[in-house]
Amino acid sequence: MSAAELDYLADLLRQEPLEIAPDTFVIRAAMHAFGGVATNLNSMVIRAREPVIVDTGIVTSRKEWFGDVFSLVEPEAVRWIFVTHDDPDHAGNLVEALERCPNATVVASRGGSFRTAACLGVPLQRIRMVDDGELLDVGDRVLRAVRPPVYDSPYTRGLFDPTTRVFYSSDAFCAPTPTELVDYVDQMPEQMWAEGMARFHHHSLCPWISLVDERRLRAELDKLASLEIEVIAGSHTPVIRGAWVARAYEQMAKLPSTAPQALY
Repeated sequence: MSAAELDYLADLLRQEPLEIAPDTFVIRAAMHAFGGVATNLNSMVIRAREPVIVDTGIVTSRKEWFGDVFSLVEPEAVRWIFVTHDDPDHAGNLVEALERCPNATVVASRGGSFRTAACLGVPLQRIRMVDDGELLDVGDRVLRAVRPPVYDSPYTRGLFDPTTRVFYSSDAFCAPTPTELVDYVDQMPEQMWAEGMARFHHHSLCPWISLVDERRLRAELDKLASLEIEVIAGSHTPVIRGAWVARAYEQMAKLPSTAPQALY
């Protein structure tokens, strides 16, 4: 690969925070990916009575990420930092965020909590363990940790807000976006979205998906559907809303028997 190609892939694309529900904002970055598309690198802010940051972005967009987050909430007001899992694109700015948000407590799954403490040096006293199905009271609402139907780290937990019916799915439902960035998947060609979602899951996120029993995957998706989610905000996808939420479930249900083209 040439130096010019490497520079192109490393170039970060800029998007402003997007309000997807009352006081709920996706913090966005994107980067070029193989095949002439881009990949979202998202996190989220919930301006609850006790404000919540969901994931902390990547180090290469540190300046922009902190600028976006602190344009929405004061550092001293942040009470919770929910880390879906400790991969660098999800916890890249966690240590600095804790330094700049003195009143914040990290929230992670049990396994993720111990690894965050061991690998990132976060004191266990500043970590609260909340696992699948368990609740987090943030003052004006109670959030629920939910294991996504697919993931690349077994420690991954998404976050569901029953007040706004927004589900932050972490890596699940990942799909590329056009390099002319869009806010929502319904603003891109449906075939591009469906084919890209299949490729990203099979070749990047969960290559084990071809080994999965479709009935069991369907049961996991039915559990998710029972939450009556209206908006899915994922780390690596434009926002999924309205009727496209059900389409996303159907698209994922077919993944075990899908044979997508290679990413590149």
